[in-house]
Amino acid sequence: MSAMLLEAHPVERSGSLLGRAEEWLGHFIEIPAAALVVGEVVVLLAGVLMRFVFNHPLPWADELASILFLWLANLGAAVALRRGTHMRTTALVSRWSPRAQAWAEVLAIGVPCLLLVILIGPMAEYARDEWVVETPALGWPNTVRAAAVPAGCTLMIAIALLRLARRGIGELAGVALTLAALGGAIWLGADWLQSIGNWNLCIFFALLLGTGVLLGVPIAFCFGIATVAFLLATTSTPLAVVSGRMDEGMSSLILLAVPLFILLGHLVEMTGMAKAMVDFLASLLGHVRGGLNYVLLGAMLLVSGISGAKTADMAAVAPVLLPEMKKRGNPEGELISLLAASGAMAETIPPSLVLITIGSVAGISISALFTGGILPGVVLALLLAVLARYRSAEVAHGLKRAPLSVVGKTLLVALPALLLPVLIRTAVVEGIATATEVSTIGIAYAVVAGLFIYRRFDWRRLYPMLVDTAALSGAILFIIGTATGMSWALTQSGFSHSLAHLMTSVPGGKYGFLLVSIAAFVVLGSVLEGIPAMVLFAPLLFPVAKAIGVHEVHYAMVVILAMGIGLFAPPFGLGYYAACTIGRVNPDVALRRIWPYLGALLAGLLIVAFVPWFSIGLLH
Repeated sequence: MSAMLLEAHPVERSGSLLGRAEEWLGHFIEIPAAALVVGEVVVLLAGVLMRFVFNHPLPWADELASILFLWLANLGAAVALRRGTHMRTTALVSRWSPRAQAWAEVLAIGVPCLLLVILIGPMAEYARDEWVVETPALGWPNTVRAAAVPAGCTLMIAIALLRLARRGIGELAGVALTLAALGGAIWLGADWLQSIGNWNLCIFFALLLGTGVLLGVPIAFCFGIATVAFLLATTSTPLAVVSGRMDEGMSSLILLAVPLFILLGHLVEMTGMAKAMVDFLASLLGHVRGGLNYVLLGAMLLVSGISGAKTADMAAVAPVLLPEMKKRGNPEGELISLLAASGAMAETIPPSLVLITIGSVAGISISALFTGGILPGVVLALLLAVLARYRSAEVAHGLKRAPLSVVGKTLLVALPALLLPVLIRTAVVEGIATATEVSTIGIAYAVVAGLFIYRRFDWRRLYPMLVDTAALSGAILFIIGTATGMSWALTQSGFSHSLAHLMTSVPGGKYGFLLVSIAAFVVLGSVLEGIPAMVLFAPLLFPVAKAIGVHEVHYAMVVILAMGIGLFAPPFGLGYYAACTIGRVNPDVALRRIWPYLGALLAGLLIVAFVPWFSIGLLH
């Protein structure tokens, strides 16, 4: 026993030193990442004010915001790696033994480390080559912007190595042997892989990618490692091209709205605006049978229009409503099922991050998507409301209608909060401001409302909110970057042409195409989540949809809702587990009760798919 203790002591000390080193590295990354979020808001808000109020545009504002944004995306990705918040699927791994789970956790760190080590050289080369390019307004070498990619890569390698150094020798050896054997098999089989033509895509982008996702490797790095393995084994394409595609994927000006709407969602919850809206709806409907179910659905529709992030929506609404709903006799499983279904329902309600992403990658008007997304969400909400009333355990007996004075008072309190989603949608749809600009206006509005109307603004929460915003933004944008690289590789291989031919030959014309798309995106949404699946397949499938006569906005609504159903469908849907976590309920409790709600969502989706008016009727 004494010998064991003597051996454990240095290991423990080493682990402690490595832990402190990782903590200091975390602070080194998080502080500038939080500052970049603030910088984005200040630069963009200044640009909006100078243009609309003082009629004196700042020609360099968008360019500086774009530079800051790429640095935010890459530093945020490093923060997300340290916090373990990169999107991943753990439904399969969570059922394994503790020893096997430990191996999978090392794999989930080892694969990103391997990918980044392979790419760090090409990334540095790409940034160096950009030195001869000058930015138009500021006149800076473009390396100032492009250097964000290798800088973020270096920081993530450091984090991964510190994490790996704290793991057991047996786990590290097992993962190292696994990756070495896989790499050796690909290298030895390179000639055969080239000889089978595009069938090799099944090996890299179905077998290798799918296995990585199911083993819990973060999805962004699964995309990256599959792409790099494909290019190294079957082509002579330099890997610097991957860096360029990642830069391109993360640099779209439309995507600037992503971190800003995430921050806005945090502010709406922190300032009490979300609670004010829920309180008003509860005073209006809380006395009827199943009334709080309606309040939950209505609140998700309203809050979704502000934060744009489904997890943030559920986190803002659930703590306010679920305790009272439990008191009224509703089973926990039923509540979580409704919460998860309402998250899927609200995927198309503007300004959904998925809408912004699909507009960016498919080249669709954000204003058109914001207009087209409202009615599909309402259709699904009405079907869920009917089902929720039927399944509600609440009874109207004993519940008193709130006096008109109370309804009026809660309306007065909620009015500034209720005006925010109206302001956001109107400004974008009427062309007054872009999605990015209106997000900065919304942030300024929320800060003013929190400070002077609701008198709730916890300054101590501001820094953690900024870091959370950077981490979630980095996770989303890094997925978009690696998925853009993967989509490019698939396009270069000729896969897009084969896919287009296959999809156009589906029986049933455009409705057969829509049904196949629904089935495919339900599965993709369950395994890959909405944003990665959309970034990967939108550039390939939207031209096909347009060629066979499906309106691009209509098709966007169909695939977004299909992905939403997959995202919140057990056993793989991460949204379902997020709802269970927010509601503090064991996932098994809701597993049997969620299927009727998913059935209602699917029925609503079919209505939206077969009646295009719900998606495009308001566009004209």
